[in-house]
Amino acid sequence: MKWVFIAALSLWYVRPVLGLENILTAYTVLQGNAALVQFPAIKQLSDIAQVTFNGKPMSAFSYRGVPSVLIGIDLNQKPGAYVLVTKLKNKEQITQGITVQERVKPQETLGIPQKLGGNTRSAQSAFINSLASENAALAKLRTGAKTFWSAPFAYPLANATVTDPFGYIRQTGSYQIAHKGTDFRAPEGTPVFAMNRGVVRLARNFRVYGKTIVVDHGLGVMTLFMHLSKINVNVGELVEQGQIIGLAGESGYAEAPHLHMSVRINGVSVDPIAFLKLFAK
Repeated sequence: MKWVFIAALSLWYVRPVLGLENILTAYTVLQGNAALVQFPAIKQLSDIAQVTFNGKPMSAFSYRGVPSVLIGIDLNQKPGAYVLVTKLKNKEQITQGITVQERVKPQETLGIPQKLGGNTRSAQSAFINSLASENAALAKLRTGAKTFWSAPFAYPLANATVTDPFGYIRQTGSYQIAHKGTDFRAPEGTPVFAMNRGVVRLARNFRVYGKTIVVDHGLGVMTLFMHLSKINVNVGELVEQGQIIGLAGESGYAEAPHLHMSVRINGVSVDPIAFLKLFAK
């Protein structure tokens, strides 16, 4: 049985063996990263009966004709050993050990912009309350029961220069807030492109996240674009990869124009750059 596991830039192959029962190999994935597991020896996607990771159901899909599973590891997932189990309809089973490795999370002080009240206790409280409300709205978004995409994911900007990476901790007053996305250099009005084919699930203005677009790519995979100056799409619209969906800006909790982009897999925010590297091969 041959299968492939991709995490960040790494690629592993297991040589064919007789049968699938109790295959167990350990791999390491960093907190906050995504993993793409592929099973090229499984002839059809319909041969898979069930996939679970850490006891939770996962959705299998076909990518480039190969049965595949995307796993999102939470930034705060407890480091240690976990298991991915794939059961086939012929009763055979693939059991894979996945080790979650601790990520170093640097801290940085970042105040509240004057347009949101500045660095006062009342502004901090309003900021946290708004953030909780906006995250709750994002958590309620529905996802398609199938993948809307088939091509690899692409960057949302013509020139993608990272200014703030994923995973560090922002000290805002008495609160610590993880940066669960990647910030890119983008002057006001820079075109923002859909990273892949999908359906717009949200297109609105938030107090903290500013003008925001969420594109659902199906099976729990979503891309989020925040602090925009303009939204060019509507909820329910099917967008194609490379389509201009909005313009970069500094709306909401932003002190200068840029693009904040996030990737979520079943509600788990993962490192966008590591996610894009999964499709680089």
